[in-house]
Amino acid sequence: MEKLSLSNELKNNSYPGRGIVIGKHKDGYRAVVAYFIMGRSENSRNRVFTVEGEGIRTEAFDPSKLLDPSLIIYAPVMVLGHNTIVTNGDQTGTIYEGMDNQLSFEEALRSREFEPDGPNYTPRISGVLHVNDGKFDFQMSILKSNNGDPDCCNRYTYSYDNPVAGEGRFIHTYMHDGNPLPSFEGEPKLVEVDGTIDEFTDMIWESLNEENKVSLFVRYIDIKTGRYDTRIVNKNK
Repeated sequence: MEKLSLSNELKNNSYPGRGIVIGKHKDGYRAVVAYFIMGRSENSRNRVFTVEGEGIRTEAFDPSKLLDPSLIIYAPVMVLGHNTIVTNGDQTGTIYEGMDNQLSFEEALRSREFEPDGPNYTPRISGVLHVNDGKFDFQMSILKSNNGDPDCCNRYTYSYDNPVAGEGRFIHTYMHDGNPLPSFEGEPKLVEVDGTIDEFTDMIWESLNEENKVSLFVRYIDIKTGRYDTRIVNKNK
């Protein structure tokens, strides 16, 4: 598989929707995770990321303009022991509770499917990083309608054991802008992971479409110690 430029993938797509990047830094000793959200409507754009415990949640920037919180207010990132969970919806809690009750990542998601926002039927994308005592692996998942048919949920889980330094995987909700929005296709894209946390954060933020980008979360996790550094960028300030 060709290793792609994450910057180019973002610059050449005005609306990938929400996206997750997970991988191992080029230095080999840090796990990397990034999550961004975009929006086309006023309701979707009226959001910010805020810190909640070891994770984050979305909040309305201007509560007076919040129309429907059901699919836009949630906790995208939660931490359970040595596991960092990141998703584009309230399935973060589903995964957290399932794994806390000894279910696997994939098993926990069996109770969920794509979002009920026809005709788009936005896919639910999820990831989990396992970082413990110098070892790191991760999984990603997408739950989506069958080519826009809501009667069938297609479920795909991808596992990456002992990831290669400098490589990450990128999955996003939509292939590109459209009406209806076309769901992501194929396995997560292979992208390069490098630079300081500030350089990586700036690269993603500056590559996202200026009109549609809303918020960005980036975390670098030391694979040996579990300590992490986090960056959050909000368009609304």
